Amino acid sequence: MSLLEVRGLTKRFGGLAALDGLDLEVREGEIVSVIGPNGAGKTTLFNTITGLYEPDEGDVVFDGRSIVGLRPNQITRLGIARTFQTVHLFPNMSVLENAMVGQHSRSRSGVFATVFRLPGQRREEERIRERARDALGFFGTRLSGYRHDQPAFTLSYANRPRLEIARALATEPKLLLLDEPTAGMNPRETLEVTEQIGRLRDERGLTILVIEHDMRVVKGVSDRVVACDYGRKIAEGTYEEVANDPQVIEAYLGKKAVG
Repeated sequence: MSLLEVRGLTKRFGGLAALDGLDLEVREGEIVSVIGPNGAGKTTLFNTITGLYEPDEGDVVFDGRSIVGLRPNQITRLGIARTFQTVHLFPNMSVLENAMVGQHSRSRSGVFATVFRLPGQRREEERIRERARDALGFFGTRLSGYRHDQPAFTLSYANRPRLEIARALATEPKLLLLDEPTAGMNPRETLEVTEQIGRLRDERGLTILVIEHDMRVVKGVSDRVVACDYGRKIAEGTYEEVANDPQVIEAYLGKKAVG
C-alpha cells in the first residue's frame, strides 16, 4: 500500500523548474533513497511535500488524501516529519526541550491552561516530556542521561543531527523524511547512523524517505532508490540497478559504481 504518492510534481522558481513532472511512490514500511547531483531538486521535493512550498502543478497524496495547500504544522499533525540538510536546533534550549518541541503540533492545551498551570496542562506536559525522553532514548547514551539538561549547542557535530531526528520522532510520524542525515560525519559515525535508520523502520515501524549523497548509506539502507536530475526522475530500482544505470552514471556517479 502506498503511503506517499507524488504525482507530476512541478515547482518553478522564475524560469527554472526545480521539479519537472516528478513522480514518486513510497510504500508503507519502505526505506526509499533519493539521489542526484546538486540542483537535482531533492530538497525542493522535501519542501514541497512538507508544505514549505506549494507546487505549480501536480499533487502530493499522503495516506490516501491530498496534502497540497495544507500548512506545514497540519502536515506534521497528519504524520509527516522531517529533518533538514542544515540542522535546525534551538541552541540555547536543552536537549530535552528541543525534543519536546516536536510535540508542539500535537499539544491540546490552550493558552489559559498553560498560563494557570491547570491539572490537564500539567498532565499533558508530562506526556510531552515522556515522549521526548523516549525519542532521545532511541539514540542511547548519545542523547540520554545527563545530556537531557545540556544546551543543544554543546552537542558534538555528529549528535546534532541525531537530536533533530529525535525531535522529528517526537512528533509521532508515520513517514520520516531525512535530508542528508550523515553529512559531515566520519566513517564510524556514518555507519552508526546508517544502522539507526534501519532500526527506525524495524523497531519503530516508520516509513522513511532519505536524501543522501553517501552511496554507502544508500546501499546500506534502501529498499529502493530513485535518481533525479534537473527535477526529473531518471532511474528507479534497487541500489545495484540504479547505481549501474547509464543515465545515473553520467549525471551523478561519474563512473561505474562498484557493487
